[in-house]
Amino acid sequence: MIRENLDLGRPDQVQLIFDRRVTKQTPGRFQTRVLTEGVTPSLHIDYKHSRIKQYHEEGRALRTETTINDTRDFRIGKRLCNLPALRQIGFQANRRLLDVERISQDCAIGEDAFRRVNEPVEVDGQRASGLRFADAAVQALLSALLVFRLLPGGFSSRDLRDHWSPLLGKAPDDMTMGQMGYHLRRLRLHGLIERIPGTHRYRVTRQGGRAALFCTRVYNRILRPGLALITPEEARDDSDLRHGFDQLDAIIARWIKREKVPA
Repeated sequence: MIRENLDLGRPDQVQLIFDRRVTKQTPGRFQTRVLTEGVTPSLHIDYKHSRIKQYHEEGRALRTETTINDTRDFRIGKRLCNLPALRQIGFQANRRLLDVERISQDCAIGEDAFRRVNEPVEVDGQRASGLRFADAAVQALLSALLVFRLLPGGFSSRDLRDHWSPLLGKAPDDMTMGQMGYHLRRLRLHGLIERIPGTHRYRVTRQGGRAALFCTRVYNRILRPGLALITPEEARDDSDLRHGFDQLDAIIARWIKREKVPA
């Protein structure tokens, strides 16, 4: 968490956290201080005479402490009657900081969701192999699922087979019902589909539809065309993406030559 939030002490971030405008005339040093040597790792963010400190108490709970040393930093007097207003300012600063950090952790949440689909799973003693992102058969299977994601009555094994097999270059009869049962089980244990109670039909789950849509679009619209532009030596060099990668390769080669990096 500390590594991903080293920029919190910058003026543009501080003004968001404390809800105060920061200009060149604003006094104080804007920096993120991280203490790790010989202590519980902690993160410190300063605004004028106020400070936010974060650390994991006893290695379990994330503790956020806001200290206001000069109430005039927020145009509030020092009398005790102003204590509720100061408490509200501190509470809001804490919440804004946690909101910023939660956004930075979305990538970790997304990685977990990606792994849940790609890696083998075990649910109630039942195991299923992973749905590997780069597997052409899996991409075709996810594409076929999208046909049924809005159907209120769901789909049957035969329905899925009829839509999936052409994407693999096969006839529906080339795929046995046993094979379809295996793949339906994989999809169900990974949470992409669920069985409609009392029937032999299935429906695409909310998360299953989103995962299938996102994975197929990224694969077909970004990875495949992007790699086709930058990977083959014979690819045309008139695209911005190819030109950018060529420049990067040239810069790295010049740096290695200049620094005399050994092979």
